[in-house]
Amino acid sequence: MSAFLFIINDACYGSERAFNALRLAGSLSARKQAQVRVYLQSDAVSCARAGQKVPMGHYNLELVLAKILRKGEVALCGDGMDARGMTDVELVAGVRRSSPGELADWTVDADKILIF
Repeated sequence: MSAFLFIINDACYGSERAFNALRLAGSLSARKQAQVRVYLQSDAVSCARAGQKVPMGHYNLELVLAKILRKGEVALCGDGMDARGMTDVELVAGVRRSSPGELADWTVDADKILIF
């Protein structure tokens, strides 16, 4: 089994970088021989805010995260959440607050690390 770690820094809307990273993570998580972990930090923590009203024709990251969470893990930098005034109750179900220490553990465990 290959372990993939995605570290995402960009905000959820504005560019498609976060969406493309999450879409790839979702595709990999559907494979039997892949373990997928996603760590959202900096402006990317906003990707995991539940109930976002997405304009017609734009992508819904809550649905993409739900696909990843079926077999993988998604964690947010707690410092990034605090800096942006986000609380745990605002998060997509299954996503959780984390820390740089856990990111370090995930980095050691990963076979492949992708940074967006």
